[in-house]
Amino acid sequence: MSNLVNVGSARVVSDPKLLKRCAKCVMPETQEAITFDSQGVCSTCRQIEFKQEKINWAAREKEFLALCDQYRGKNQYDCIVPFSGGKDSTFAAYKLVHDYGLKPLVVQYHHQLLRPKVLANAERTIKRLGADFLSFKTNWQLIKKLMRVSLERKGDILWYQHTAIFSLPMHIAIKFNAPLVVWGEPSAEYTSYYGYDETEEVDERRFNMGTNLGITADDMLGFLNDSKITMRDLWPYQYPKRADLAAIGCRSICLGSYIPWDVKKNSRIISEELGWEGDEVEGVPPEYYYEKIEDMMQGVQDYLKFIKRGYGRMSHLASIDIRNGRMTREQALKLVEEWEGKRPASLDVLLHWLNISEAEFYQIASLHVISPWRHDPANIRRGKELWDQKLWTKD
Repeated sequence: MSNLVNVGSARVVSDPKLLKRCAKCVMPETQEAITFDSQGVCSTCRQIEFKQEKINWAAREKEFLALCDQYRGKNQYDCIVPFSGGKDSTFAAYKLVHDYGLKPLVVQYHHQLLRPKVLANAERTIKRLGADFLSFKTNWQLIKKLMRVSLERKGDILWYQHTAIFSLPMHIAIKFNAPLVVWGEPSAEYTSYYGYDETEEVDERRFNMGTNLGITADDMLGFLNDSKITMRDLWPYQYPKRADLAAIGCRSICLGSYIPWDVKKNSRIISEELGWEGDEVEGVPPEYYYEKIEDMMQGVQDYLKFIKRGYGRMSHLASIDIRNGRMTREQALKLVEEWEGKRPASLDVLLHWLNISEAEFYQIASLHVISPWRHDPANIRRGKELWDQKLWTKD
């Protein structure tokens, strides 16, 4: 099969090596919101240069300390900390309690796909921090329906996670009258929806721009077309009303807007201080033991991105290392070629949950391919099964 073909006058690429990629990192032209300057360098790389060279981080941290003082001791909890048990939310919780002396309510959206090690990490972290902890699960039978609809509509199985992870803590903030919500890294660290030169609030604007895939909970209710499901069932996936957030004077911010975020350094700190442990993840080499260990379906989600856009998690991770001076572009490209595009063993689990065939999965995914990329299914490489996959017994 040809790697580069013409469809009319359009360029169509079916080989990831032929996608236009940043001249500095390895992110391709098919990433959401990416742009390239006259030197071929992507917008995210330029943002990180701004972060590293232009920001007065001491002044930023002073600003955050003043914000902490504004909220400390005023309510039952000083802040809400959204928490998955992964590296970023664990580090945020650690910093807020250990370094800034806040009393948070740690809030977890338990999306029913949390893996054994991350559950153990969360238990260990909460005990060692001495923090109050609220974990909330939603209906598994509904989740499967939501995964199926979002796969069909967007080629993305995790709409329910994207939305609930960001909306549920805001609902909890209202219920507990806790007006400060502190997340981990800003999106400017990895994407180009925001830059480090602007204030990034984790608000309704960001939720609608980059989180919910353009599908509201009301939209989803219509797509489900099930008389037994109402908005009472979908409230965790719906962003709270502006008036309710305004009534408590809510601020929703990223800790990484006030202190420089470094995932490798942060992961070492929580490992040493909290006994946090990494895990193997499909589609990335073992040295990235800290990355996206939370989700049983992370391998499938990354595989869907490869089918749709011609790149996966390895491009993302290698680009972070390039920007931080830990890897050359040539080394990164070799890792991308070796690790990306493998068919994850966990796909078998998803097919069972959704009761669809593999052929149907590929047929649906192919409808969401982003130009100029075209996925070539002729040479599918299979990845190995994760150690805990046999423990995923949900029906």
